[in-house]
Amino acid sequence: MKALLDTIRDLPCRSFASGETVLAQGDSTGLLYVLIEGAVEITKDGVPVTSCSEPGAIFGDISALLGIPHTAAVRASRPSRFHVVENPQEFLEQSAPVCLHLCELLARRLDAVTQYLVDVKRQFAGNDHLGMVDGLLDTLIHRQPRRRVPPRASTLRDPEIDD
Repeated sequence: MKALLDTIRDLPCRSFASGETVLAQGDSTGLLYVLIEGAVEITKDGVPVTSCSEPGAIFGDISALLGIPHTAAVRASRPSRFHVVENPQEFLEQSAPVCLHLCELLARRLDAVTQYLVDVKRQFAGNDHLGMVDGLLDTLIHRQPRRRVPPRASTLRDPEIDD
């Protein structure tokens, strides 16, 4: 992790006090945050999802990669410091080590979600609720990417929607 943080050491830093919001769900900041030190809690729709204190953890990635608002809230659970990436897509295109690191983080997250779904499926085996879990797994596996609207273009008229 030290090698990754050394790679981005020249990026601007920002500090957050305990309890301060780093990213608010639904906001579109266009920023990527890389944890240097501290700890955060991640919530979605007010439900605690996880916590993280691993230096090098990246937040704001889904929003940056898909061009959508932040899908979860990130709050500092103790004083925390981050490197801030202001143009995430451009930065990731130019920084293979950081891009690979993000790919590994996303793969770990996907693996954890998949394992969770398998555990749920095992728990509900033989029950009527299994159909819902199967449907969720099928949706995740076969989900088509959303049409990406660049942040600046989102205010332009879309003939497919406006007609």
